[in-house]
Order: sequence, then C-alpha cells, then structure tokens
Amino acid sequence: MTVDEMRRPRIKPEHRAYRTVDGNLRIGSVVYGIGAEVKDPDGWVWTLVEAMDGTRDTAQVVAEVSRRHPGLRLPAADIAQAMADLTEAGYVEDAGAPPPEELTAAERERYSRSMTLQRWMDLRPRSSPWEPQLLLRRARVLLIGVGGTGGAAARDLVASGVGRLHCVEPDVVELSNLNRQTLFRDADLGTPKIDAALTALRALNPHPAITGERGEVRGPTDLAELLKGAAYDVLLLAADRPSDIRRWANRVCLDLGVPWAEAGYRGPLVSVGVFVPGEGACWECLRAAEVERRELRLAPGQDEDVASPRMPWNPVNAVTASLSGGLLAHAALALLSGVPRIEPGCRFGLNLMVPGDPVAQRADRRPDCPACRTEPA
Repeated sequence: MTVDEMRRPRIKPEHRAYRTVDGNLRIGSVVYGIGAEVKDPDGWVWTLVEAMDGTRDTAQVVAEVSRRHPGLRLPAADIAQAMADLTEAGYVEDAGAPPPEELTAAERERYSRSMTLQRWMDLRPRSSPWEPQLLLRRARVLLIGVGGTGGAAARDLVASGVGRLHCVEPDVVELSNLNRQTLFRDADLGTPKIDAALTALRALNPHPAITGERGEVRGPTDLAELLKGAAYDVLLLAADRPSDIRRWANRVCLDLGVPWAEAGYRGPLVSVGVFVPGEGACWECLRAAEVERRELRLAPGQDEDVASPRMPWNPVNAVTASLSGGLLAHAALALLSGVPRIEPGCRFGLNLMVPGDPVAQRADRRPDCPACRTEPA
C-alpha cells in the first residue's frame, strides 16, 4: 500500500520517533533490525513525523509541513517523497483503515496484543495492521509430532490464531513425557497423545480448526500423501524418528514446493531450521556446509558420534522443549505472515550454557546438492 492510498497516514505507535542530541531523528524504536536514524538539519522531517499523527490525510500533512517551514520553500513533491520513503520502510500505517470484517470483535480483542507485536516487527506497507493476522487465520499447517517440541509449537500456533492445524502423532502418553510435554497431564497417561493434545488445544482457543490423526511417518510417500491431502501452506517437523525423516521432509517439500521448518534440542542447544524451496539453501545444503565447518579432529574413518554421542533418549526438560517449540511456532508464523521476514536456508537458536552465544548457521545453495540442484547429476 502506498501513502497516497492511505486515508490518514500515521507513524506506527511502536515506531514513534525522537530527536537525538545532535538533531537527528530516530524512528522505528531502538531494536536492531527495525530502527533507523535520519539526518534532519533543517528540522522539517521532525515536523513531518509529528504531522503524521493519524488526524490528517496526505495532502493535509504536506500542507502542515509547508506551513510550519515557510522559509525553506520546500517543494510539495519532496515532502510527499519523504512520506513515501517512510511508508515503504514500514514505519507508517493507515489510521483510517476499517477493522477487517473477516475477524469478529471477539477475535480482534483476543489477538489485539499480537497485532501490535506484528505491527512493530512488520516492515512492509500494509492496507491494515490486521493483515498479518488475517494471513494466519487463513493458513493451513501440518505438524508432525506433538511431543515436547511439537506440543509447545501447537500450543503457540493455536493461541496465535492459525486457521487450521492438523497434527500427526503415533505415541501414547508416558510418565517420562511429563517433564517437558506440557500439553499432557497425569490423567492422560496411557492415552494416545493425539487425543490428549487435541483436547488441550481445542480448550485453548475455539476459533482454529484443529484436527489430528494417530499415525507414523515411515517414508517420504507418507509425508507426500499428508501434504497433498489438504494443500498445506507449511510443514512443521517436530519428530526425530525415523532418523531420515528430515531428509524425507526436505525432498518432499522441494518436490511439492511447500515451505517447511524443523526444530529440536540437543542438550543445551535449541534451534530451528527454516526452508523455502527455491530460496536459499535447502536442508541438505545447510547440513553439508555444517559438516564441512566442524573441526572435530577425528581420525580417518572415525564416526562423528564419538564427539557427540547419540543416546536412546533425549536429555531434555520443559525449558528446552518449550524453547524449541516456541522457535518452531515463530518460524511458522514468519513463513505464513511475512512477519518478521526470515531469509530461508538457515538455522538459528541459542546455547543455554552460554547466554549471548547464539546458534546461527547459514549457507549458500550448493550446485552439487543431491536434493535441490536444478541440473541432473
């Protein structure tokens, strides 16, 4: 949406500007990735953002800036261009935009705080600050696994207002699950996880359509059939078995053109990978680059598991599971709504042992990748 199409352009409340001691203008908050600093030696840009308070249309804003700086003889086109630049940068919304009819009053109240966060992180011009929430409401998500990571992701997606969520899970609730799979209670012991999860999720929010099935993905054909069944907008993988399931997901999503994300924990490391076919590295590209990057100093023929042994269980608690699930839900919301913009082909997260030490992996698409290369081998 352009500034000329807005009824009453307004600087987003979360992006309210202020003047620095040296007379520059800072806008968009002081959050890295959002804020910006503008030189304003004559002071008229400050007047412009003050005038864009939602009470004037575009022509009235231009007139107000001209009126308050008569000595500068500012061309109206320059003022209008500055408004357009601020709008294109994502700092402006239309204060006159009506609430969307697709969202009921109850839904707007439920998601009112979500809307303000989306508005804060959103750097795209929108016809309405509710547009990202509408995109979530229309979205269809397939989630494989509702254990620790998957259960937390499902909870966050449902609370956030994703329109349709279909869950697939083969297991039953066991006592050892309850330290981190927070959808379940003692009363659920022995119950299929999918049944207990659907009950808990439907109690959380009545608006999304939440469905599920008890089943296990045993090969790429199973994944393809699930994805083709309802034309999902995104696949979320929160299962770590069979061991090749991420490779299957990568190949199937590349074939079908479906964005996907996978998340989990490895001891104190919690992370999520985000992939979009045709944009950036695929999962196999990223994994190959990470293998090359490691400096394990293994002897020839020595298995890398000696450096990071695999156990028959995953060391985990409610914190690591919930963090990985939250990251998975965050990735899904970003893929579905565009807020925030995440460049795909990456893995990010955190190391709970060392605050401030991030998990951050990114790689270029590999021309020799067996999964996503465009030319035959």
